[in-house]
Amino acid sequence: MRTGLKFHRDAETFLVHLFGRGLDDERYVVETYRSLPSGEIRPVDAGQPKTKGRRGPRRKIVSRKTVRELRPERDEIIVCTGVNLARSGVQMWGLAASGLRAAHNGR
Repeated sequence: MRTGLKFHRDAETFLVHLFGRGLDDERYVVETYRSLPSGEIRPVDAGQPKTKGRRGPRRKIVSRKTVRELRPERDEIIVCTGVNLARSGVQMWGLAASGLRAAHNGR
């Protein structure tokens, strides 16, 4: 008997990985990546502040409350690293990006 193999469109399944001291900092640098079907992971530039000249892209800094409200898309990975506590933060992986669905269907 197989149960629970259907994926509902309204399901919001994602994997959360807290590292270091977790969400102990007040502000976080947010980086967003896309997972491609080939297995590559590429940074997403959409929504990043634009810069002039040769400088690289500015960092997107948000509050702890905003980090808690973030939800990744199915193929998205969100990495939030503390500004003052650089070795703390959270990673959020969408269902397709985590590879859990592929491992489940690969029987």
